[in-house]
Amino acid sequence: MAEATVDAEKPSGTVWRSPGTNRRSTRTLRVRTSAALVTVTALAVLLVPLLVQLDQQAVDLSAKLLPPSWAHPFGTDDVGRDLLLRCVYGLRVSLLVGMAAALTATVIGTAVGATAGALGGWTDRALMRVVDTVSSVPHLLLGIFIVAMFRPGVWPVVISVALTHWLSTARIVRAQVLSLRSRPYIDAAVSGGASRWRVAVRHLLPGVLPQAALAAVLMVPHAMWHESALSFLGLGLPTHLASLGNLIQSARGSLLAGQWWPTLFPGLFIIVPTLAIAGLAGAWRERINPRRRSELML
Repeated sequence: MAEATVDAEKPSGTVWRSPGTNRRSTRTLRVRTSAALVTVTALAVLLVPLLVQLDQQAVDLSAKLLPPSWAHPFGTDDVGRDLLLRCVYGLRVSLLVGMAAALTATVIGTAVGATAGALGGWTDRALMRVVDTVSSVPHLLLGIFIVAMFRPGVWPVVISVALTHWLSTARIVRAQVLSLRSRPYIDAAVSGGASRWRVAVRHLLPGVLPQAALAAVLMVPHAMWHESALSFLGLGLPTHLASLGNLIQSARGSLLAGQWWPTLFPGLFIIVPTLAIAGLAGAWRERINPRRRSELML
């Protein structure tokens, strides 16, 4: 009778959901939002330059610093250029630089980490001391030192970002290799007469590729921010190139004069895509990491 009374007191039609279900729903919404933002970003970068037949470098002094309107949704800059088009071109440049730098850094970090983990001994200790030494220097300071040795351009920025961002990948790959070395199938391959090179190529490298790929994706937002910081300081890409850092740097005077749009929209073009990429990468990390695996419904 007591159970029947308790059941009768429950509101009819009420859906009882556990906290885990709520967390999964929130995570799913976050992943879907991130995927939508990444899709919109990719479409804008690929299609807007093709569909909008306007010169993003065209100067119109009669239309300088116009506020957002139907004709110019993001307004215009200090020489009358359309900010929406400039932001799209700037996002494309910053995204390409970030992807190139992330890929280069991942290759370097994977090579160093795999070598350290596979060989062990003094090689491992020497390489890890190099990683610790480079890590002790602030990334931005080291990046400024590297780009200062070259003329402003795309490749100096890519090299600078890559040489300051491979360290975390090296540590992750090394830890993964050390974990794989203790697996029974590795011992079986070594007992069967397989050389170190064969074990590394056939067994260890495929095991670390998912983690290396995840590190590359997670590195893209960091590389974009790093490139924007260098360009904002005047040490990154050439000023005539519409990167997001250059757009914010050129809008400093407008912001002091009360025109907020030349600074706000390039800043949003940095923040929103990088958060979206980081959100998708975080979901991917939870899928491939058994310790943090969760039920995600994409």
